[in-house]
Amino acid sequence: MRRQRGLSFWGFLFVGVLAALALLVGFKVTPSVVEYYGIKKAITTVAGEATPGTTVTDIRNAFMRRQAIDDFSSVDGKDLDISKDGGDVVISVAYDKKIPLFANVSLLIEYEATSGKSKAKRVE
Repeated sequence: MRRQRGLSFWGFLFVGVLAALALLVGFKVTPSVVEYYGIKKAITTVAGEATPGTTVTDIRNAFMRRQAIDDFSSVDGKDLDISKDGGDVVISVAYDKKIPLFANVSLLIEYEATSGKSKAKRVE
């Protein structure tokens, strides 16, 4: 007698539940990730447009104009950390996003974005 190959009904059901769970998480997380990249693009653009005479208030207002255009709400102008690195303006922001999945299960994502160039540390 030959052995039967393939998934049993219970195996198929288990794989289907895992696939549905993965799709649920993907559909819930995708808008948050898209919003993060919009925020990162906005702070990079605003930092790039800053001139030597630009004030912190001007930078915050420019970011808030970008926020209105790109339609994101997780970060506001007052949440920005604005500093200077040499002659360049560096804008950074860090925020948490809580995404409810189902019942009392949620996913917490910690986002961090900066407009400055990251300096690689040399390890010896």
